[in-house]
Amino acid sequence: MSDQPADGFRIVIPARYGSTRLPGKPLIEIGGKPLIQHVWERCRRSAATTVCIATDDARIAKACRGFGADVAMTRADHPSGSDRVAEVIAARGWANSDIIVNVQGDEPCMAAALIDQVAADLASRGDCAIATLAYPIDDARMLFDPHVVKVVTDKSGFALYFSRAPVPWHRDELARDRERLPIGMTFLRHIGLYAYRAGTLARFVTWPPAPLERAEALEQLRALWHGEPIHVGIAVDLPGPGVDTADDIGKVSAYLGLSD
Repeated sequence: MSDQPADGFRIVIPARYGSTRLPGKPLIEIGGKPLIQHVWERCRRSAATTVCIATDDARIAKACRGFGADVAMTRADHPSGSDRVAEVIAARGWANSDIIVNVQGDEPCMAAALIDQVAADLASRGDCAIATLAYPIDDARMLFDPHVVKVVTDKSGFALYFSRAPVPWHRDELARDRERLPIGMTFLRHIGLYAYRAGTLARFVTWPPAPLERAEALEQLRALWHGEPIHVGIAVDLPGPGVDTADDIGKVSAYLGLSD
């Protein structure tokens, strides 16, 4: 893969060792490969011109170089993956206009089609700062699950708000029945996959966390707080399971058809 800007896009995969719930998560083996390798291989199937793993840990860096990945060593004190990606952009001198896709290091089942989709969506919108994806919710339990992030958009698909709460709140229907989704209303689950222009991310990481961001623990609300438009595309495919806890390892193994 070329590291030239080209007409495509770049991927940066932030990966840190010190996960609170699952320390050393990027190096946990699934089907004989570390988790981070599965993520990298998925990204390599996309149309990206660059796929770089950004880490602060020598153990992760060594493992990643062992399977041939481009690795960027970053500071250990970054508060988020976005800050880690921004350090890579600055260190490598990428142009402000370059499109960067942030693929989380615990998403070994992320479809290359979704990565290409979010990058293409941003590329087609010259006045847009950030692009992301969502898909329709078809289960009322998901709507009320605070671990599932919901997004509300305007008629053109630009984000109005992201929340862990059930939004939009259908006042009449949900007052009567919370076991079924209201008919005639589309509810969207956000997929945590983002495409940014490099210059946008450079600005983003200089802003302090916004009040809405702190309340919901959703970093993307910082962009909306500062008036940065976020376009939300409807995903062409459903994402596979990510890894947050040890129980998720088995789910990923089953999804990929592997034995853990």
